[in-house]
Amino acid sequence: MEPFKKPTQTAAPTVRETKVIGQPELLEPALSAPHHTRWRMMIYRVGYALTGLLAFVLALELLKRGAAGYGRILIAWLDISSTANALGFGWLLAYIFLSGSPVAAVAVAFFASGTIDGLQTFTMITGSRLGASFIVLFVGFLYHLRGHRRAASVSIGVLALLTTAAIYLPALALGYWLLSSQLVGVISASATSPLSSVIDLVVDPLVAILASILPEWTLLIVGALGLLGAFSLLDRAIPDIPGGQSVFGKAGQLLYRPWAMFLLGAAITSFTLSVSVSLSMLVPLTVRGIIRRENALPYIMGANITTFIDTLVAALIVGGAAAFTIVLVEMLCVAFFSLLALLFFYRLFAHALLGLQEFIVSSTPRLIGFLGLMLIVPIWLLFVRW
Repeated sequence: MEPFKKPTQTAAPTVRETKVIGQPELLEPALSAPHHTRWRMMIYRVGYALTGLLAFVLALELLKRGAAGYGRILIAWLDISSTANALGFGWLLAYIFLSGSPVAAVAVAFFASGTIDGLQTFTMITGSRLGASFIVLFVGFLYHLRGHRRAASVSIGVLALLTTAAIYLPALALGYWLLSSQLVGVISASATSPLSSVIDLVVDPLVAILASILPEWTLLIVGALGLLGAFSLLDRAIPDIPGGQSVFGKAGQLLYRPWAMFLLGAAITSFTLSVSVSLSMLVPLTVRGIIRRENALPYIMGANITTFIDTLVAALIVGGAAAFTIVLVEMLCVAFFSLLALLFFYRLFAHALLGLQEFIVSSTPRLIGFLGLMLIVPIWLLFVRW
């Protein structure tokens, strides 16, 4: 695999330049803090992680119980009767939640309660990932409002949307065919102890107490808010990366190799459990010139695969083997088309997407039209009748 063409600038960034991202002014005291302070920070992060996992499982169980009742009412009220409707529903919910992972978890909970079928679950999860990519464009737009160049701040969001669509749409077709034709059987998998023991001993009593106190119609809302809170706690558990941009500077030429960026995107998303977070990191890095837009393309492809890890866990917890199979099929289909593009026609694939991105961003009317299309398409899918 040929390396990317290096940027034309040869001068290494100064120390002051490397202090923009990551806020090292805040990180350096932490690194030089006393030993007991570092231990206290570690204990805090472990506490955030454990509390976040407990909140995650609790929220899933509340969603499952709420979906058994009012989830069906919501689906019936919106008249979500086809896979296209479910695709648009998941897409729009990701806009509302500003994240795709909670929406994918909601889809799994709806499936576990019998509110939607397997194919609708599959397309709703796909919609959640398409909607999550829009968050990167939103972050880039905020950077543009803060005075940064639009081409640098918004382009990475457009590229994230285009790359996700280019991989997920054929993966959607392949996965739909595999599931509808029943070529893939239900994979035997279960959430065994100690996870099952924790659910039985801790989560189930809490769910019973909350269900007895709260009105039934609020369980869906509380469960959705609980998911957002759980992901916020898990984000707090992630340690800061010391050195900010200097970490990327040490990577040297690896930043210009597709495979290295592909693995980096996959690794960071596995760590953060959020494709919205890992892709949004590209906006400041691109604005500061640390990562070029063409370098970000394989990073996005890798992130779009490992973003399914938390959904696989959610499927095992509330949906069992059938839900796990649905999520795994989608993950493998996305991985198949990503690796196909990376191995056999990456240069053509990158040239086409970067050219389309430049065409959209270079004109304000075209950019506005693209943003409008990203809003109209999921609404149309939600109400289409075929």
